[in-house]
Order: sequence, then C-alpha cells, then structure tokens
Amino acid sequence: MPAPQRPDAPRFIDLTYQQVGALPPSTVAVLPLGAIEQHGAHLPVSTDHLVASSVAEAAVATVAESGAAHALLLPGLAYTKSDEHHWAPGTIWLGWETLMATLVDIGRSLAVSPVERLMFVNGHGGNSALGQVACRELHRRFGLKTFFAHSSMPRDQGGGLAPDVDPENGFGVHGGRGETSMVLHLRPDLVHMDLATRQVPERMAQYEHIGFGKAVSFGWTSDDFGPGGVIGDPTGATADHGKVLFEGAVSKVAAAIVEASVFEIG
Repeated sequence: MPAPQRPDAPRFIDLTYQQVGALPPSTVAVLPLGAIEQHGAHLPVSTDHLVASSVAEAAVATVAESGAAHALLLPGLAYTKSDEHHWAPGTIWLGWETLMATLVDIGRSLAVSPVERLMFVNGHGGNSALGQVACRELHRRFGLKTFFAHSSMPRDQGGGLAPDVDPENGFGVHGGRGETSMVLHLRPDLVHMDLATRQVPERMAQYEHIGFGKAVSFGWTSDDFGPGGVIGDPTGATADHGKVLFEGAVSKVAAAIVEASVFEIG
C-alpha cells in the first residue's frame, strides 16, 4: 500500500488570485524538482519525482502545522534535465535551455505576486548545477530570494556516509540503497527487489582526486557504468531505512523553509 499522503500541505494553486495578491512577502513558495528517468530494473521511472514531491509536501505541511513560517507548495516539475539517462526507454527529459527557460518563466510569473521567496526542493542530482544557476538568474533579474534544497544530498555532491563505512564505497548515486529504501517506504508496490542488483564501479576507488564527491568531477552518462543503469547497491535497501531517510529529509527541508522565510543576505 502507498504511504499515507499529507493532505494538509497548503497549496499555491488552491488560492484565488486575490488571495495570492494578499500573501505576505515572507511566504516561501516551494517547488519540487523531480525527474522521469530510468532507475534500473527494480525502481519506477517516477522515483525522483516521487521522492522530491513527497518530501516537499510533508515539509510544507510540517511548517504549516508548526506555524513557524508561511509556506505554499507549488505543483512539482516532473520533466527536468535527465540527459545522463537519455539512452533508456522511459526517460523523458528536457534540454538545459528548455529547463532554464522554464524556471526563469516560473520565477518571472511569481514575481508579479507579493511572494519574494522561492525554494526548489530537488530530487535529481542532474538538476543541481542548472538549478543553482537559475537561482542566481532569478535573484538578479526579478529580485527573488531563491534557495536550492535537496530531498537528500546527492552522493556526487558530498552526501552519504563516510567512505570507510559505506557499503557502496561512495558510489550510491543512482538507484542504490538510499533511493530504493525511500521508494520502499513511500510506494513499496512499485519496487521489484527480486530484480535489484549491485552495480558499484569498484575500480574507480583507486582515483584520489577524480570521482563522486571528490575535488574533481567528471562527465558521465549512466550507461558508462553498465547496461542496467544503476550506480550503487540496492540489494540492502529496506523500508525501515527509507522511513529514517524520509523523516530526516522532511525535518531538514522544513527547517530550511523556516530559515528561508527570514533569510537576508548581508
């Protein structure tokens, strides 16, 4: 059965335009960024969209319940920058120019309202660099206070366990233990654990400077690591671990939303 949803997250699209026009400037508009892309044989192509949307919704609901800030959930973007998975059936992706233009247009539209604060909650590592550029562009062009949060920090950007205790050796980037556990918690009916296989590029551990989460990054597509499109080891995933990851992500994003509601530069 699917994990219970949080219907009490206040939604931007449920307001009238007059209500939007009366929002306080401290309101944080929260926009989930997901992806529709292959996640190996064991996970649905909706994985990143599911995780980003679920974390963002629960975080906005948590903030609303606490009364610590005013936040509104925007409809999430499912189609984003997934060109590293371009080779696989099921991947539906936008070019970087299209996604950047879309994010700019959303910010431009939001700037017509009193809302001054926009937080992206990202569930797909491939969006990260472009999302950070978009944040600066929206701030420069429209004066928005912009923020880029992760539903969970990607391994290739420093997230995850210390290398000496990590069963994936720092390579749990896509379809690995963390993501699989999250989906087992949120939508166990969509997970095929009998098809989960370990696909960790062990040989890459020899490189000191180049790699995921290291000082020097590199260009890659997911089929560079094998035909299954997985980079990590989902075989040890559990719903209990996913629950811990999900609740931790919700808590961190909710706290970030509260901070964003009062954040000032300088």
